[in-house]
Parts: sequence; C-alpha cells; structure tokens
Amino acid sequence: MNALETINQARDALTVKRVYGEPYQQDGVTVIPAAVVMGGGGAGGDIEGNGGGGFGLSARPAGAWVIKDGDATWRPAIDVNRAILMGQLVAIVMFLSVRSIFKAWARRR
Repeated sequence: MNALETINQARDALTVKRVYGEPYQQDGVTVIPAAVVMGGGGAGGDIEGNGGGGFGLSARPAGAWVIKDGDATWRPAIDVNRAILMGQLVAIVMFLSVRSIFKAWARRR
C-alpha cells in the first residue's frame, strides 16, 4: 500500500457518517446518536517507491439528538469512567496541597 492510498482511506474514514449514527424512531420519537471522532495519519517514502504509512481513528459517544413533536434536544452522554478519574485527580491534588500547607504551618511553629 502506498502513501496516497493510506491518505485516501483516512479521508474516507473521517466523514460525518462517523460522527452521526443512523437515526431510529420509536413511539414518535427520533433519536440521532453522535460521537466525537478523532484521527490522524502519516506517510512517507523515498524516490524509489519504498515507504509506508498508517492512520489511527478514535471515537467515543458524545450524546444524542432527540426529536419529539418537532423539538430537538441534545442529551449528552455521561462518561462515568472519565468523571471518576477526574474526581480522583482533584482529590490527589487537594491532598497534596493540604499536606504542603500543614508542613509549612508546622515549620513556622
């Protein structure tokens, strides 16, 4: 596979169809799922035609558009694992800050 083929495959992979899923309907409500899609790629070669390339693609749920009675509302997806990780990071920073404050306070006495 040459570099141009790799770039064309990456371009085809990063389309709006990757962001918005197929809408589905039930009981008069239409739901259109959405995702955050990121990608990147690279390729290289020499004048003799040797080389290669590749690309990566990442997607995670973002939420969904819910259409009911002509009104569209956005319902965000909650990533519980990310929320827990952020809570842990905040707790660690808080713990380290409080520890530093107490150490400085103890030195002053």
